[in-house]
Amino acid sequence: QVQLVESGGGLVQAGGSLRLSCAASGRTFDTYAMGWFRQAPGKEREFVAGINWSGGTTDYEDSVKGRFTISRDNAKNKVDLLMNSLKPDDTAVYYCAARLSSRLGRDDYKYWGQGTQVTVSS
Repeated sequence: QVQLVESGGGLVQAGGSLRLSCAASGRTFDTYAMGWFRQAPGKEREFVAGINWSGGTTDYEDSVKGRFTISRDNAKNKVDLLMNSLKPDDTAVYYCAARLSSRLGRDDYKYWGQGTQVTVSS
């Protein structure tokens, strides 16, 4: 069992930056691949970024490549999402999730946080 709590959301102007953090409970954090997802109003939840158990492999949705960076610190049981050059289209609730595998992937995420709102103004 893993409990996830996101923080760091807020309101930012277009072109600005935010860092989201996800704190995980449990002693097996380093056995899970982790991911960030987002859901905008009226849209389905979508994959944003993922990272394998060690942090050695990452994956990004095309629209955030080069702007977002996912990282993890297994000693501190946390995963971050650094978001630069933010656009109004990035406005959404962002969720942290733990995958049922140590390997990178875009599905089979079992544990989810409650989400944190990111709003980008134009």
